[in-house]
Amino acid sequence: MKIIMLGAPGAGKGTQAKMIADKYGIPHVSTGDIFRANIKNGTALGMEAKQYMDKGLLVPDELTVKILLDRVAQDDCKKGYVLDGFPRNIPQANVLEDALSKLGEEIDFAIDVEVPDENIVRRMSGRRACVSCGATYHLEYVPPKQEGICDTCGKELILRDDDKPETVKNRLQVYHEKTQPLIEFYGGKGVLKTVDGTRDMQEVFADIVDILGE
Repeated sequence: MKIIMLGAPGAGKGTQAKMIADKYGIPHVSTGDIFRANIKNGTALGMEAKQYMDKGLLVPDELTVKILLDRVAQDDCKKGYVLDGFPRNIPQANVLEDALSKLGEEIDFAIDVEVPDENIVRRMSGRRACVSCGATYHLEYVPPKQEGICDTCGKELILRDDDKPETVKNRLQVYHEKTQPLIEFYGGKGVLKTVDGTRDMQEVFADIVDILGE
């Protein structure tokens, strides 16, 4: 079972990907994690990617797919995997499709966790992170016992730059321009499934299980 998670930043697709991985016993494959692992281990692909990242450049699609395919070729991916953070655009999706086709494989499900922009701005701007231990909270969903103070270490909680409304709106604009077209792309392939990401996390997951099967 090969699954792609789609959705805007902050829609909760990463959380759902982890829950899918746990339930179905397949790896949660995040491109960010793969890059970091390859660089840490000093692999040839990792060193090639690092040359771009050190210059602040995007890693080319072809190289990203090579690193991804190297990961999904490992034994733990034989039963399938859930991709989180890839593909990010139509060219990446085409490269991935071509590479899988050569292996006689294809994506089984592309799950779009749908959340309106205004919900995402509110959701992300409510996040708070500890400046010391890195613990995370949410003013509405997981508030600290004492306002502005970490439950774990007692240090100050902050609103990270990435979670500020203006930053979130910029990220959403990029998503709509570059990544949202994937919804139509996978819809045309007949593998797209949409779930309402505004609901409780467990309710969203129950909808996904209905789609994937027990």
